[in-house]
Formats: sequence, structure tokens, C-alpha cells
Amino acid sequence: MVMKQSELYRLLQQVAAQQVSVEEAALVLKKAPFEKLDCAQIDTHRRLRQGVPEVIFGEGKTAAQIISITEVLQKDGSVLITRLSEEKAAALQAHFPITYNAEGHIALVGTFPAPKGNIVICTGGTSDIPVAEEAAFTAKALGNRVTTLYDVGVAGLHRLLSHLDEIMSARVIIAIAGMEGALASVVAGLADCPVIAVPTSVGYGASFGGLSALLSMLNSCASGVSVVNIDNGFGAAYQASMINAAFPSSY
Repeated sequence: MVMKQSELYRLLQQVAAQQVSVEEAALVLKKAPFEKLDCAQIDTHRRLRQGVPEVIFGEGKTAAQIISITEVLQKDGSVLITRLSEEKAAALQAHFPITYNAEGHIALVGTFPAPKGNIVICTGGTSDIPVAEEAAFTAKALGNRVTTLYDVGVAGLHRLLSHLDEIMSARVIIAIAGMEGALASVVAGLADCPVIAVPTSVGYGASFGGLSALLSMLNSCASGVSVVNIDNGFGAAYQASMINAAFPSSY
């Protein structure tokens, strides 16, 4: 249910009169509003509930729909848009100041926050970089410092081992790989932090569009590995950001 302005005023008056506690009022606000458009019902209080505003999934939406949703969400700050084609990005640029990453098909309307912490994102091969770019852009948009280690897969393990300092100083690592998906297990065997594995749809026929890498990662014998869906760089970065935010700011 959408909270009316009169209801909000009444709630605030009750807090001022000490009839309702601050915690009770915050709970009411967390449950309250969304804004209804012809094409969407926009969750305008997601930042209050979860710390991050609603993110727009651009695939399957028209440019006009994305523009309408963005107009509402930008009232609460920057807006992240994933799976955004170059054509739709061009349409958005006519209405908003946006930063667009064509390789990761992802955009931000607004500004990036100051970074903190350290998320390391590594890929097995160059072909995995588009998924990694989606993850890196997402992590930066959520206020994280990002280090990228691209093309460090197990076919040339010395490439990964040359970055032990970065791996061992990370708060959380995102390991992205297709083919047999072995990178996540190797990284988790070296690091003392959580490792988020992202299988990609890169590979020959028997990789089954990323299913082989997904199953390998799910069956990892290394401790501390969690797995997101195939090609889901956004989901991995969101989870990594939550882990990073759990650390004290002075860490």
C-alpha cells in the first residue's frame, strides 16, 4: 500500500509526541510505499529497507519504459541499470547524464560514491571479461574499491600466482570463469576471504552454455566458495558489496 502524505505527517506527529517509537516508525516506513506507473510498480523504499535502491534490469524493457522508471528512481539518488544495450543507452543519454560501460552492458545515472574496502575480480580468460565488467561496474556503483585481474585462468597458473598480494589482501573475491570453471577452487585455496564464483556461458559444446562450470563450482572442494547464476556478474558484485560493507570502515 502507498503511504499518503497525511498518513506520513500523522506518523511523524506520533513520534514527536512519543506515542510511537523511532524504531516502530522506521518499520512502518520500510513496509510502506511504491510508485505505480503504467509499466511498473517501483519500490521507492528499497534503499531504506536494504541500503541499496531498486536496480533496473534493462533487458526486455523498452527505452521509454526505462526512462520512465529512471525518472522516479533518480529522485532518491543514482540509478543503476543492468543488461542495457547500446541503442537503449543512447536513448537514455538524451534525458540523463549517464556513465555507460558497453562491454558490461551496464550504466549509472548519477555519480559514483566514494569507494571503500577492496573487492578483487578475476577471470579465467579474456572471453569472461564482459561478465567481469558488469561485476566491476556494479561494485563501483555500490561504493566499493575494485581490483581486476583478467585472464589468469588455470591453463597458465603462474599468471594467477603473480598476483598473490592482491588476492591475499582482498576482503572478498569474485572468480569468473567458463569452460570447466576451475578458477574459483584455485582462488579459494589461496585466499582467506569469501570467494564468489560466477560461471560463464563461455566454452565449447560440452560446456552446455555454462552448466558445466556451474556444476564444477557448486562441487568445489575448496571452503568458502558461494556460487551465483550463469553470467550473473551483477548478483556476484551485489553479494560482494554486502560482505564488504560488514567490515569496519577502518579495516
